Amino acid sequence: MTNRLLAASLIFGTLAIGQGPSPAQPKLRILAIGAHPDDCDIKFAGTAAKFVKAGHAVKFLSVTNGDAGHQAMGGGMLAKRRFLETQESARRVGIQEYEVLDNHDGELVPSLEVRRQIIRVIRKWKADIVIAPRPNDYHPDHRYTGVLVQDAAYMVVVPNIVADTPPLENNPIFLYYSDNFQKPAPFRPDIVVPIDSVWDIKVNALDAHVSQFYEWLAWVDHKLDQVPADPKERKLWVGKMRIQAINEAVRKTLVDEIGEAAAAKVQNVEAFELCEYGRRPSIAELRKLFPIQ
Repeated sequence: MTNRLLAASLIFGTLAIGQGPSPAQPKLRILAIGAHPDDCDIKFAGTAAKFVKAGHAVKFLSVTNGDAGHQAMGGGMLAKRRFLETQESARRVGIQEYEVLDNHDGELVPSLEVRRQIIRVIRKWKADIVIAPRPNDYHPDHRYTGVLVQDAAYMVVVPNIVADTPPLENNPIFLYYSDNFQKPAPFRPDIVVPIDSVWDIKVNALDAHVSQFYEWLAWVDHKLDQVPADPKERKLWVGKMRIQAINEAVRKTLVDEIGEAAAAKVQNVEAFELCEYGRRPSIAELRKLFPIQ
């Protein structure tokens, strides 16, 4: 365990959310990885906001530039638009960086070239915690992002791999975002973070991705005619669209974490599964590291 992780695991559980760490407290460095320029926002913006409020450093990474995700525009113009949306989202959440790699949307494959890109990002960020999709998903870019991060997980500590970037001294903790896919195995909620207190921040982050939530995804879902014209009403609409029921497995973990009475009041959560690659902390340590309260 790194000294930074050890210190954080000992005190994070008693740190009041919204207060920065003391000068002696090392900060955690969290890297959230998605396939597209809005994926991290969908799966992690609430937890990211809570980490930021606690004084920790968070970075989002999109492995593709999103240049195919629209019904009426594409290519470099769309990629530029989506990059600007990521930067606005980063400002709203308060994260330190939102990087977008220049790989084509819809054409991602788990190549050595892209694996090296991800190894470099993890190393340069000096990540303590890395979160990415599971490698089973409806979208090939999501699946291959999961594979790429898995393939990078051990290699980030190997000096002779991507020798142009210094290796990490210790392997990070790797986790998966939640999903509803059942094959080859259902998602296992090892850690659940209540995000009601930062729900408005998450909705603001989604609202920054205008090209996606109010144009492309609404068009794909045949709901383009339902998108309100008024910006305030539009934001309320996207928030309602993104509320998900808490399933039985997630609710059980939440009860284990904060008790039945408190869990019964929670409406919105983000859940994560511990990856078998990388460092494997105990569930008790994870609960100290993540902003559950």
